[in-house]
Amino acid sequence: MSKIKTVPQKGSKKLLNAWAFYDWANSVYTLTIASSIFPIFYAALFVDDGQLVSAFGFEMKQTVLISVVTAFTFLVVAISSPILSGIADYTGDKMRFMKFFCYMGSLGCFGLYWFSLEHIHLSLLFYFMGLLGYWGSLVFYNSYLPDIAFEHQQDAISAKGFSLGYFGSVLLLLLNLAMVMQPAWFGFDVGTTEESLNAAKFEAMKISFVTVGLWWALFSQYTFAVLPKGISNGQKITRNVLLNGFRELRGVWFQLKENERLKRYLDAFFVFSMAVQTIMLMAVYFGEKEIAWANDGEKTSGLIISILVIQLVAILGAVLTARASEKYGNINTLIVVNIIWMGLCFYAYFMETPFEFYVAAALVGLVMGGIQALGRSTYSKFLPPTEDTTSFFSFYDVAEKIGIVIGMLIFAVVDQVSSMRNAILFLFIFFLFGVLLLFRVKRLKPPEN
Repeated sequence: MSKIKTVPQKGSKKLLNAWAFYDWANSVYTLTIASSIFPIFYAALFVDDGQLVSAFGFEMKQTVLISVVTAFTFLVVAISSPILSGIADYTGDKMRFMKFFCYMGSLGCFGLYWFSLEHIHLSLLFYFMGLLGYWGSLVFYNSYLPDIAFEHQQDAISAKGFSLGYFGSVLLLLLNLAMVMQPAWFGFDVGTTEESLNAAKFEAMKISFVTVGLWWALFSQYTFAVLPKGISNGQKITRNVLLNGFRELRGVWFQLKENERLKRYLDAFFVFSMAVQTIMLMAVYFGEKEIAWANDGEKTSGLIISILVIQLVAILGAVLTARASEKYGNINTLIVVNIIWMGLCFYAYFMETPFEFYVAAALVGLVMGGIQALGRSTYSKFLPPTEDTTSFFSFYDVAEKIGIVIGMLIFAVVDQVSSMRNAILFLFIFFLFGVLLLFRVKRLKPPEN
């Protein structure tokens, strides 16, 4: 006789850990590819910093091209997620879509092995697949939070997810960095010249993209095995179903008019998330171009050190922010975190030396994990009692992605006509408005001890 699989109960340790473990699986993408090795690899493709790149019929700065492609990817996510969430609600199986985007992202990571300027459009397609896969899967991953955790558990398990993600991604990054810095240890042909050594390091970077794809696909299997999959009703997907997600978003919009606290929080989240995500996506490109490194070797090792500092401090930041929210409330904590981000924008505008960049990395790590984890759990707490969590989190994700599109395009325009320093300083305005909007949100009383 076949054993009947028991579904873990909401709030159970097994269910919570399985949900948080997907952060362990997918966060390697944001660290190795979005934040560290890929920016270094991408910069190494160009002869000099001022070299323009030709793509889609235009010539633009190297960083501007990445900003534009990234913004386009988030626009696709913003448009497609309502359609996909509508289908998921109709078919009763959002797990299927979470898996689809996970595997798409993994394949995109594999494809980055062949990234080159000679085939820039195909290369950017693989970059697009990885980014779309990561963020597309998060639409459905985040929507599981109120399904698997009770309200009093959501801050802690959200922070645990981010902490697991930071820790796991650092482990793989350390392996990848060892490959890049000491390719001979891993069997790469380093030759006898500096040119052959650099070629070996370049090959190690490409292999690191493959390890990310493998890690992401393999470790996600535990999450997929434990999380509830929903009940497929076997209904055909029609045109009305495809549009149902937008109808649900419209329904959420009307419900927001009756939920002033949630609406005001979303206004604030839209603004400050726009700035946070833009900085996180462009931080290493900024460090690569704007900091006065002594040589290319110091630049590579310096960027790697700063990335590790960000990730390790972010674990502490996520935990400290969760504890602060328990004592002082979510909104008050978010206000303080946003004020720190405002100070960081000014600091980044003036920093020039590697040491100053390391200090900025530590401060970014401290507030990066906290604002992400608390932003997600605060929204979950403010939701009205409903079983339709996918639609509300789809609205949340659409707001976040549209904000990123706007933030990245503004950053690209300011960078193209001026400089990255001015682009970073311009983001100060968004944090300022975020703080002002957060003051309008009705506070949740911290739980009594």
